[in-house]
Amino acid sequence: MPPIPLRALSFCFVALALASCVSTTGPRGGQTQYLEAFDPNSVPHSALYNQDMDSYWDGDGMVGAPSIVIDISDQKAYFYKGNSLAGVSALSTGDEKHPTTQGRFKITEKDQWHKSNLYGDFVDGAGNVVVANIDVTKDKAPPGTRFEGSKMHHFMRFVGGIGMHEGFLPGYPASHGCVRMPGHMAAIFYNNVEKGTPVTVRP
Repeated sequence: MPPIPLRALSFCFVALALASCVSTTGPRGGQTQYLEAFDPNSVPHSALYNQDMDSYWDGDGMVGAPSIVIDISDQKAYFYKGNSLAGVSALSTGDEKHPTTQGRFKITEKDQWHKSNLYGDFVDGAGNVVVANIDVTKDKAPPGTRFEGSKMHHFMRFVGGIGMHEGFLPGYPASHGCVRMPGHMAAIFYNNVEKGTPVTVRP
């Protein structure tokens, strides 16, 4: 009997609504830069609980070298082990103004608890948000606050500042370049790739 796909988990919630990132050029090189953090209060409550009817994982026990194909038209990522399809994840890639870079790449960095160094919130000593969705290059921290970068968990960098990571999926390309994934699929992909894993981004 073939493994039971994770389609049964299609009602998993998108628990974290996160910022998006862009590839950079010039002296900042491969650093990840984030645009505005996503404010969950800015959209209807129901939008944060989209049903994920597409994602599944059958790869446990499969053998073969891992590789990933990101299909922008389908808004899906296909994870292969050798020549066998191990799993599929729903996505949200870059929008029209910030398209996800296409081509053949490799995973160059894995960071499970990745955070922005530019965008996030000013919080007080207890961690309470005082000013949300700030840009440290433009906004000054109020007295007694500190900067807390936006969370981008299970980050898998593959070109410049662009990578796959856990994030909010509205159902269409909406990021500023990065590849957002449902939390459970970002974790699965993260745990099954290594530095050097091939990543192909196609139209």
